[in-house]
Amino acid sequence: MKILIVDDEKDVELLFRQKFRKEVKSGVLELAFAFSGEEALKVLDSEHPPKVVYVFSDINMPGMSGLELLNQVKSHFPEIQVSMISAYGDSQNYEKAMQSGAKEFFTKPIDFESLKVEVNKLIESQK
Repeated sequence: MKILIVDDEKDVELLFRQKFRKEVKSGVLELAFAFSGEEALKVLDSEHPPKVVYVFSDINMPGMSGLELLNQVKSHFPEIQVSMISAYGDSQNYEKAMQSGAKEFFTKPIDFESLKVEVNKLIESQK
């Protein structure tokens, strides 16, 4: 199963690779990274149909915001699930994300135990 992590902070890649090292090493999970909303759409457009089944995106990014990316993914790739992350646990972003079809909403620092539960549910549903 392939997931795409979208965040303008490049150190997020190392963090995700560490936290999901076991799943990646065993071959049950493939991680892809994009550092902007625009780059994420290019990744999704590069495979027909996209192999990505889950997008995990920061909300606050320069250029295309995570909420704009969520809307693009939901309109072009409705089968892909999307969860949002924000450094701010504000209810306005939460409401917008959930109304736009987000599966989950996480706040930074990321609770990787909760995220792993979510990812493991997806892995099980893909079997």
